[in-house]
Amino acid sequence: MSDSLFQNSYYVAVNVGSILYGVEVVLYVLTLQALYKRRNRDGLSDSFFIWFSTASLILITIYEAVEAVFGQEMWIVNAYYPGGQAAYMATYASVWYQTMGSTATVILELMTDGLMIYRCFVVWDDYRVVILPCFLWFCALVLGVFDLYVSGAPNGNFFAGAAANIGVSYFSISIGNNILSTCLICGRILYFSSRMRANLGPKATRTYTGILALIVESALPFSLSGLACLVSYGLDSEIAILFITIYTMFTCISPQLLILRVISGEAWTRDTMAQETVLSTMDFSSRLGGTQYESEGTAVSLQHMGNTDSNLEIETKV
Repeated sequence: MSDSLFQNSYYVAVNVGSILYGVEVVLYVLTLQALYKRRNRDGLSDSFFIWFSTASLILITIYEAVEAVFGQEMWIVNAYYPGGQAAYMATYASVWYQTMGSTATVILELMTDGLMIYRCFVVWDDYRVVILPCFLWFCALVLGVFDLYVSGAPNGNFFAGAAANIGVSYFSISIGNNILSTCLICGRILYFSSRMRANLGPKATRTYTGILALIVESALPFSLSGLACLVSYGLDSEIAILFITIYTMFTCISPQLLILRVISGEAWTRDTMAQETVLSTMDFSSRLGGTQYESEGTAVSLQHMGNTDSNLEIETKV
């Protein structure tokens, strides 16, 4: 491993992490404001959103602080360490606060993976779909704990030896699970998108089926950054630390964006799926002959022209 390229990558990673940390703080504040202004309050879900968001912010703060402190110790405090920064990194890679930072990231990744699995269940509304993701989640849990133990042992190093080999397995399963969940969610949204456009029109369904919905609902940046992290780490690349940092930050940012979207009433829910199913199963030509169909973006009104007493209104949150 080239020490010069690794040190530069570490420096860039610290700065990129600081920028993305600022994004996370802004999203956290916006989430709390949205919860405070929310009219239809749900005590249980609101409490979960606050707990999840706060826990994520605390964990990512620990990670970012550890990276900054380790960089300061390596580049400034111990600038003339015998053997240079590479020797310092090899000697103190398993220092206690580095292990604390790694533990924070593993917990955060498991939390985000769990949220993605739940969102996958919401979009599909079928327990069978999440059986494999749940199994992979437990495998990632076991490997994550084992990797923390090995890398935190004396003379352990997350980027070398047994810890690196276990880390590749851990990232493979965790990120593979993310990609699986993302594909399942994207596929489901695209499938329902075509059906909803046929029934409601593109304008009325843009909130649920647009590009933004697809990116946020599936946590696409989280999965893509995870793929880059896995490839660079598996190849023992000198820039792996940069992609690991980006992936870790999106482990926090992507679910925060999703939570903010749920609070704003723009995310997919079981009600959304039920409304689409009702509309898609209606036979407009044979069962509602002479039907008047209006799509205003906020409601769908179906009125039987032959009977003024037969009105059907279906409200959709778009």
